[in-house]
Amino acid sequence: MSNPPARKIIHIDMDAFYASVEQRDAPELRGRPVAVGYAAARGVVAAASYEARTFGVRSALPSVTALRRCPELVFVKPQFEVYKAVSKQIHAIFADYTELIQPLSLDEAYLDVTANRRGIETAWATAKEIRARILEETKLTASAGISYNKFLAKLASDQRKPNGQFAVTPEMGAAWVETLPVGRFHGVGPVTAAKMKRLGIETGADLRDKSLDFLRAHFGSAAEWYHAIARGEDERPVNPSRERKSSGSETTFDRDLTEPAEIEAGALRMADEVWDWCDKAQAFGRTVTVKIKFGDFKLITRSKSFASAVRTQAALRTASRELIGLVLPPEKGIRLVGVTVSNFETEAGPADALPLFGVDVDAA
Repeated sequence: MSNPPARKIIHIDMDAFYASVEQRDAPELRGRPVAVGYAAARGVVAAASYEARTFGVRSALPSVTALRRCPELVFVKPQFEVYKAVSKQIHAIFADYTELIQPLSLDEAYLDVTANRRGIETAWATAKEIRARILEETKLTASAGISYNKFLAKLASDQRKPNGQFAVTPEMGAAWVETLPVGRFHGVGPVTAAKMKRLGIETGADLRDKSLDFLRAHFGSAAEWYHAIARGEDERPVNPSRERKSSGSETTFDRDLTEPAEIEAGALRMADEVWDWCDKAQAFGRTVTVKIKFGDFKLITRSKSFASAVRTQAALRTASRELIGLVLPPEKGIRLVGVTVSNFETEAGPADALPLFGVDVDAA
C-alpha cells in the first residue's frame, strides 16, 4: 500500500493582534509604542506593538517595568469585544479554504488545507492568498508558517514576522529543527528550557542526540514528545472539535488585600467573568477552583467538585464564596485571586480564553 500524502498544514498568527487593532482604529497611535493593558502599579502588558518591542516591551511584562524601559509608551485599555469581532472576520476567511480549522486563541489557528478546497496550486500560495484577504478585509497583517505537521508550521510562522511567511518542507524538516534553540519549541517553557540547558541540551541537535531512556529519566511522560519533535515529527491532526478543558479568570490587585470583604468581592468578580463565558458557550463544569496568591508569591488553590455541573451564576458565586472563605481572614496580604471551572459536561465553545490579570495575554 502506498503511503498517504503528506499533510499540508498552515499556522496563521496575527501580528501583535490587540495592539495592531488599536493602531488601526486610532490613527494617532500609528508609529508609536503602544501597550494594551493598564498602567497601574500591578498592571500587566497584554500586547505590545512592534514599536514598543524595540524597547524590550513584551506581553506579560509588568506595566511598571514596561514604562521604565519605554517612558513614551502609550497604554490603551483592552477592548475584547472588538478583538473577538475581528477574530470572527478572520475565521470566516479561513472557512473559505478548509473545514479543518483549530483555533488556538483569538489571533492564531491551524488550518489543514490538504484537501485543497479552492484548487490553489500549493499550500504556500494558499497561505499567501489568506494573508492578502485578511489584510484587505481587516486592514491587519498576519504571518504564516507552512509545513507537513503542526509543530513545524507553528515554528515556521515566527520566522518571517511580521507580515511574512515561511515553509518547512519534508526534505528540510528534521535538519532545520536541529539548528533551533529548544526554547522555541512548543511544549518547552522557560523552566524546562533551563533544565535542558543544565543537561547540555540547548539546540534541537542536542535534544536529538539524547536517547529516549535518557529523556524518560529526566522528563517523564513528556519524553516521547521531545524525542519526536527533535526529529521534526508530529502526528497530531488539526482538530476543529478540540474540547475546552477549563475556563478561568484571575486578577491582580493594586495592593495586597487583607479585608475579607474586598477579597471576596474580587473572587466574585472573577466568578462572574467565568460565568459569562460558560453561559455564552453553554459549557458547564462540575469542578470550581479558587486560586490565591499571597503578597510573598506563595500560591494555593482550593477546589470543590459537584455531582452535576454548576449551571447557574448564583451557584458559581456561592461555590466561589465558600472556597475563598476557607482562607479568610488571611494571615497575610493577598495580591491575586482567580476562579476556574473545569470538568465540563458539555463541549465548550470557541477557544477565546477569558482574561488573565484582567486582560488576555497576546504573545504574538
